[in-house]
Amino acid sequence: MRGLRRWWDGTAGGLPATFWYLWSGLLINRAGAFAVLFLSLYLTAARGASESLAGAVVGAYGAGGAVGVLLGGVLADRWGRRATLLAAHLGAAGLMAGLAFSRHLAVIAVLAALVGVAHSMPSPAFVAAIVDVVPEARRSRAFNLQFWAFNLGMAVASLLAGVLAEASFVALFLVDATATLAAAAIIAWKVPETLARARRRGPLREDPAREAAPGARRPGLVSALTDRTFLTFVGLTFVLAVLTMQTSTIMPLAMRADGLGPSAYGVVVALGGALIVLGQLFVPRLIEPYRKATVLSVSTGLMAIGFGALAVADELPFYLGAAVVWTIGSMLAAPPNAQINADLAPPELRARYQSVFYLTFPAASFVAPALGGLSLQHLSDRHWLVVGGLGLVAAVGHLLAGPARERRVAALRDRDRRAEAVTAGR
Repeated sequence: MRGLRRWWDGTAGGLPATFWYLWSGLLINRAGAFAVLFLSLYLTAARGASESLAGAVVGAYGAGGAVGVLLGGVLADRWGRRATLLAAHLGAAGLMAGLAFSRHLAVIAVLAALVGVAHSMPSPAFVAAIVDVVPEARRSRAFNLQFWAFNLGMAVASLLAGVLAEASFVALFLVDATATLAAAAIIAWKVPETLARARRRGPLREDPAREAAPGARRPGLVSALTDRTFLTFVGLTFVLAVLTMQTSTIMPLAMRADGLGPSAYGVVVALGGALIVLGQLFVPRLIEPYRKATVLSVSTGLMAIGFGALAVADELPFYLGAAVVWTIGSMLAAPPNAQINADLAPPELRARYQSVFYLTFPAASFVAPALGGLSLQHLSDRHWLVVGGLGLVAAVGHLLAGPARERRVAALRDRDRRAEAVTAGR
């Protein structure tokens, strides 16, 4: 019993109540976000759209997502975390209800793009709010729990979506909208605005120490987009995202070429989800003694090895073994990846930095299938050697970039200490 207590304290202890309300809102949001999973099927089966048109509409949702993360970052820093979360959730619920009853494909395409915007807006605000309220020493476990909730919610969504789609597509959209409203209700009821707290902790605008901070001379999105240390980290994260996207874009094609059907693909995906749900809570204590750059290098290397091994995989057991390796890599990467992203951002630009970071995922969702399909067609199984090699380069990149990131974080902390000293002396 004492061992279980120590494990719980090391995994989830010491986190403020506001974090848990944010976590609950995220879990409910993800568990109910299943309508988009069946959007292409809904368009072809219920609205008579061709496969190419359905793909274009789903693409519009993805394009809206890229806009949404940038908009969400700017609004969360200017307007507030809570206000942005509420606006995004309420907007998404209304748009989803509109999709449920829309009949014209042009209207559905516009609504899908707007839903993409609304679904992506909360990401920077969620993370910025977590950083605002969670002490630095406990952020790794907070981000680990966030990653776990996201995957648990997606697993629940996948199960519910199939059942609801069999019953009614209208019900699918309406239940999604209801879950989004439930998440909004929790945020409205229990989550205070955390932006004011971040500003109090951050340097004052007239503080000369602020001018010495990296990127401080050009506040706004341009600061994140010209911050070389941060962009190096974003680039390495983009490689990790491209590797992750292989499971949903290129791997099904490779499995079909090996004579394995959709059910086999479902087993591989389900195994990865089960490993995350069962094992993610044990990750913080495992990685705590090590430098973040080392953990990210090892985790990216494991993902590279897992995907590279598919070059010789031709039966389901091989795919399952490789999936175990790359899933462990993604589990180890989640907490330090999120924490480094938070540490590199100046407090006054926290959500904007998050929005640039989150652009890596829609970018990877475009690049992975576009280039991966060509690579698989022309290189066949050697495609996986290219993917594995790319991952190993990124693993080395984390080791090389780690010291610069650590110096940057130390500089930001020193700036904050000097700003606090100036404030205390007034």
